[in-house]
Amino acid sequence: MRTLVVSDLHLGRAEGSDLLRRADLRAPLLEALAGVDRFVILGDGLELREAAHRDAMDIAAPFFADVGEALGPEKELLMLAGNHDHGIAAGWIDARLQSEPSGFLTLEQRFQPDATGPLGRRLAEAARPAQLQFAYPGIWLRDDVYAIHGHYSDVHATVPTFERLAAGSMARYVARLPERGATADDYEAVLSPLYAWLHALTQRADNTVVAAGGSASAGTYAKLTAKDRHKRRQTLALALGYRAAVFGLNRAGLGPLEASLTPSALRRGYLRGIREVIERLDIRAAHVIWGHSHRSGPWPSDDQSEWVAGTGARILNTGSWVYQPHFLSPEPNGSPYWPGTAVIVEDTGPPRLVRLLGERGHETLRPRDRA
Repeated sequence: MRTLVVSDLHLGRAEGSDLLRRADLRAPLLEALAGVDRFVILGDGLELREAAHRDAMDIAAPFFADVGEALGPEKELLMLAGNHDHGIAAGWIDARLQSEPSGFLTLEQRFQPDATGPLGRRLAEAARPAQLQFAYPGIWLRDDVYAIHGHYSDVHATVPTFERLAAGSMARYVARLPERGATADDYEAVLSPLYAWLHALTQRADNTVVAAGGSASAGTYAKLTAKDRHKRRQTLALALGYRAAVFGLNRAGLGPLEASLTPSALRRGYLRGIREVIERLDIRAAHVIWGHSHRSGPWPSDDQSEWVAGTGARILNTGSWVYQPHFLSPEPNGSPYWPGTAVIVEDTGPPRLVRLLGERGHETLRPRDRA
């Protein structure tokens, strides 16, 4: 079964950087669906931390309608929850906990839209005539290929993001994660309370606080890597404070955290996290596909050894469909963060990365004036 996998669409982002809200940028993806039997959205398909369900769904509906038409009733459409749209799976998980208090969450479990509540039903309706199904926390695409959003990696990554710090605190002081033999339930015990809190803030209060917190890491990166000589003193002061803060967090036992925000440090930090997840969950696959970090790979220039887990699994990252100029090169496809990548999984052979946005440059990808 030929499968196309994408991740991190973040449909519903407030600033309009979610590229698939635009029909012109959906076209290459829809063309690619003509040649596959199954389409998988590997988490963070929706942005539920910057918009209420109803608002995100209004933005996402045209995309799901186009996908449903392209797939038709015969092809598979699967959607997984990530950290930004964990609410899709949360209702189903909570319902299961009422009858199965522990140990029910395996590496792959599928459920129907009705089990997710109104949001899942609206997504399924928008996607008709395709039949939408949900899975969590991951899915076996072949006997030797496993796919997962990868948000569990926030417990182990060395990049000091807001979620990494919150997850580290939870794992250290509230719900300790087993060193060996961890299960998906163990990771949910650490992360679900954090996601529920963020979700409730967005749905019930001013979501600008949540959005600001979620983008703080990207903002810090942009400031610390700015080349504007007029801001050199400000950047130096921020860098010193940032390094001191990371040092203090490591001393407090929330590490290991790395103060460097170079592209190589970000790559190493997130790959460390997903390797640890693969090993603790004992995912016995030749290939593991994930998203979450928005950094696609491995590409030929990468150190291939970094993309292999201790289990022997070879790791691929789908990248994202979000325009983040602070991570991008001036020329199209010159950065592993360039949006519009996907993974193709054939019946045999290793999964492979493809770029679907071609040579579209900054002028095309930049959010349009929506006034």
